[in-house]
Amino acid sequence: MPFSHDMAYSLATVVELINTSPATGGGEGLAGLDQLGEFLRQRQVSGVSALAESDLDQVRALREAFHRVFTAPDLATAVIRLNTLLSETRMTPRLVDHDGHPLHVHYFAPGASVAEHLAADCGIALAHLIVEGEWERLRTCSAPDCARVFVDESRNRSRVYCDSRTCGNRMHVAAYRARRRA
Repeated sequence: MPFSHDMAYSLATVVELINTSPATGGGEGLAGLDQLGEFLRQRQVSGVSALAESDLDQVRALREAFHRVFTAPDLATAVIRLNTLLSETRMTPRLVDHDGHPLHVHYFAPGASVAEHLAADCGIALAHLIVEGEWERLRTCSAPDCARVFVDESRNRSRVYCDSRTCGNRMHVAAYRARRRA
């Protein structure tokens, strides 16, 4: 499924946000305000003023809520979880162009917190994905020692590893060595 630029960017942002969690197999990627600020800069999240500890706590809670959407056992549960997340977010869709980006839609309300901003933009991208019947593209890496999430953007929905260069390569080498030993 070809995703629009904004949708693909928001989906990549939610994946990167979730993958900052220690629950995905790494350390805490949002250990402090500096890491949160760096995440926001790297993902080019606009309209963010000074960050506070409460922002960090809210973004971490949001990250876990998004993780529960990705790991829902079925579509109905994913819909309930996403609807709950979206219902707690003030939204004011509006067209904007800023920072050299072409005209696009922002869903967060003016003056929204960082967490509301991410919940609105990323939540709407997930909602569109689900509405298009593409829920099964929300995946968790199949490598036994990895719990990172990803969106399978392959045409035939066949991607199983978060990164083919790391997890995928490692698993293929292990399978090759096992075949050679047999």
